[in-house]
Amino acid sequence: MMKNRLAAMALTGITALSLAACGGTAAPSTADGAAAESGTAENTAAESGTEESGAADESGAEESASPEAGSGTTYKVGIVQYVDDASLNQIQQNIQSRLDELGQKNGVVFDYADYTYNGQADGTVLQQIASELIADGVDVIVPIATPTAQIMQAATEDHPIPVVFSAVSDPVGAKLAASMDAPGGNITGTSDALNTEAIMNLIFAAQRDADYIGILYSSSEDASTQPVADAKAFLEAKGVRFIEKTGTTNDEVSAAADALIAEGVDAIFTPTDNTIMTAELAIYEKLAEAGIAHYCGADSFALNGAFAGYGVDYAKLGAETADMAAELLLSGADPASTPVRTFDNGIVTINTETAAALGLDLDAVKTAFRPLATQIIETTTKQNFD
Repeated sequence: MMKNRLAAMALTGITALSLAACGGTAAPSTADGAAAESGTAENTAAESGTEESGAADESGAEESASPEAGSGTTYKVGIVQYVDDASLNQIQQNIQSRLDELGQKNGVVFDYADYTYNGQADGTVLQQIASELIADGVDVIVPIATPTAQIMQAATEDHPIPVVFSAVSDPVGAKLAASMDAPGGNITGTSDALNTEAIMNLIFAAQRDADYIGILYSSSEDASTQPVADAKAFLEAKGVRFIEKTGTTNDEVSAAADALIAEGVDAIFTPTDNTIMTAELAIYEKLAEAGIAHYCGADSFALNGAFAGYGVDYAKLGAETADMAAELLLSGADPASTPVRTFDNGIVTINTETAAALGLDLDAVKTAFRPLATQIIETTTKQNFD
């Protein structure tokens, strides 16, 4: 396909990383199994393990209605993934399956198959993707994660293409939105803003005597800046010692984990940091062997071996992102005045294998977490959600 040839030529000599989902090779569509992830909190629990609290079913995002319904119009939807990891892949799959559902309901086609890309965490690649989507005349661009959204926003400043971002932790701090209620410009989307204090409370609920906390994150990710600052402020107010270690590659993250083990920290905190997420499978075993529990800002960390993940339902977030994109296209809503959508936190995912490796009593941990969570989900270690 010409799209593949253009992308390959543009990237030759620039980067050794390849596009994982370049034109025509999108992540699994409904026919390939994405429909199995319906975007509900119930399904997320089923994918991750068992749900403890019995929270009420959520039917996913609201249905989009439109005067265009039944028109047979085809809309080109550019979906740009930042990097392969369990959370971001789950978001992408739910965006796609929800677009299929909304297209059928409204009698239109949301064509994402030819316009889905993965930048593999490379800024040069992401800029090339943005240029190609603009040249292709897509009707909307859906970037997943903060770095992707920043590059797509900058690339479309002089082009009338709306941008609907997904999983941006701090849209205002990342200078993507003027405010959460009125983003301004051509952009809006969904936020997975993290309640850092809630994760800190989980640490001390499970480990009452913890007095030395490691903070592990990537200094290159804007999304980590505020939660790391919040974590340090919390620990300072509590009079608990802490140490920071950072890494921007898998090798650096592994070395940072080794340094935290050598320091003898009692637990480690990581926010919704994609760099650490991609390295979790490589570090979780040595952390568990050292008796160090890793508390993180997403359930995908727990899926990949961390002791506990806390945060939003990423399946639902993906579905809501698709709803917003469809609303802009079908009803002509203005992204500048469309509020950024946020989600209630409160879902705790515990990796039962890691809990056992740490010598923790699962029932006791769940009892400690229950007052701090709306749901408690159990999972075992694997690479991606089913």
